[in-house]
This record gives sequence, structure tokens and C-alpha cells, in this order.
Amino acid sequence: MITLMTIISACQDKNDFDKNFVHTVYFWLNNPDSKEDRMAFETSLKKFLNTSKYAKTNFIGTPPSASRDVVDGSFTYSLLVTFSSAEAQEQYQKEEAHLLFIKESSNLWKKVIVYDSQPSE
Repeated sequence: MITLMTIISACQDKNDFDKNFVHTVYFWLNNPDSKEDRMAFETSLKKFLNTSKYAKTNFIGTPPSASRDVVDGSFTYSLLVTFSSAEAQEQYQKEEAHLLFIKESSNLWKKVIVYDSQPSE
């Protein structure tokens, strides 16, 4: 019998922030005001993240209203994904789930910028 504690433990393990490799992606959609495009993008992105063998924690975000000059809120979506290692991130780049996401969604965006980070030592 699955207990609530087992489910909570499984969720916590999936959501533990792994500091070994952080992959941050910013997307600018062609039609950011299109509800249909946004829904198609989010559906494809969530499907991809739910089936990825390598992506650990993930966060999908949108820009908040910012009043400071140093905040760039020009993107449509941000994605933060963690990996256990740089090697796992390399495997993620080649996995079928990631390639399918690109195939399904690349026509929706005009610009993508990626920032990868590893711990400073």
C-alpha cells in the first residue's frame, strides 16, 4: 500500500535542487500574446519535462512586472532544469523527449538563449 509519506518523499526527491549542473533557458515566442501558441508551447514543454530521463528539478516561469532597470523581462518563458552532472546534461540534449520538444515547438519561438552553470569551487 502506498502511503502519503511515500508520495511526499518521492515528490521531494524529484524536487530537490541539484547544484551539480544548472541549465537556464529563455524563450521569446513569435506571438507572445497568442493564447493558442502559449498553450501549445506549455503543453509540449511539460510533456517533454515529464518524460525526460535526465532532467531533475525544473521550473517554468514567465516574467514578473519589474520596476528595476536591471531586470530583463523581455522573454516570454524561462526554464530552469538541474542535472546530476554535465554528462547527464549532454545526454539530455540528445534524448528523444528533448528532440521531440524542439520539433514540436521550434516554430513557436524566434529566440532562445541558454545559460549553463556549474558550482564555483
